[in-house]
Amino acid sequence: MITQIYEIQTPQEAEKCVELGVDQIGSVLLSQGDWRVEVLREVTRICERTEIKCSLIPLFQDGNTLYRAIDYYRPHFIHFCEGLTDGDGQEIELDRFIEFQSNLKDKFPEIRIMRSIPVPEEGSSSGFPTIAIARALEPVSDIFLTDTWLGKEPVKGYIGITGTICDWEMARELVLKSKIPVILAGGLSPENVYDAVLKVFPFGADSCTQTNLVDEDGNAIRFRKDFKKVEEFIKEVRSAEEQIEVKREELEKSIKDLKEELREREASLPAHSIRPHQLIVIEELEEEIAAKEKELECLGGRT
Repeated sequence: MITQIYEIQTPQEAEKCVELGVDQIGSVLLSQGDWRVEVLREVTRICERTEIKCSLIPLFQDGNTLYRAIDYYRPHFIHFCEGLTDGDGQEIELDRFIEFQSNLKDKFPEIRIMRSIPVPEEGSSSGFPTIAIARALEPVSDIFLTDTWLGKEPVKGYIGITGTICDWEMARELVLKSKIPVILAGGLSPENVYDAVLKVFPFGADSCTQTNLVDEDGNAIRFRKDFKKVEEFIKEVRSAEEQIEVKREELEKSIKDLKEELREREASLPAHSIRPHQLIVIEELEEEIAAKEKELECLGGRT
């Protein structure tokens, strides 16, 4: 399971992330007019020298400028986090986003695309189009990242940096239904990421706001990381990962036992006059095996 930390804007913070064992770091291009930032180029150079991967969020939607930025920074991922719903949580027209990502893939096939998918707060997910949006963007994305939708976002036109937990049940549904990996984000902190990972079983866990330094009033300071929090966040993810491995082994054993029982029951069926209850038992076993195999697949296991 990967750990991802946003928003890393300086080489010093990137080096500290490398030291702590972060798997991926994310940075932000704040404007179209100021897309060429030497200090951010130093961040991506650090990633080039190590195994850590980097992603860039462009807070603009001009294709030509983005292409120039990609040539300049050469990130592993371009991360799109535009808002994909209106203020009422209704899906907006997605064709332009799909076309934009498709064109980017054609021009830069080596650059992977991360796409933020909106997930509302717990208790607000009924009827919310998380899965429909993901299905539409899946063919032109390489990885999804959940982020919390509030209806009124801190950065207009984009989702993210709310510091608020998303609905983990909805995030889990996305993990189960998605054909591409899903990173869990949205209000994750050292205090809650262990429970979140064991609830959602994502490909990775991301933190931004909740691993920032805070001011004297307790408000998160943007672009300033608290590396004690980052270190604890990573430890909690690794602890959850160990528990997932235990769960994986339990599932593998359960599947093996169920398949053996299924073979024995099929072998014992009479050649003629099979009773309905015998078929029902076999069907129930097949369904249970399929469900456990799907759960194991989401944990990264093999059947």
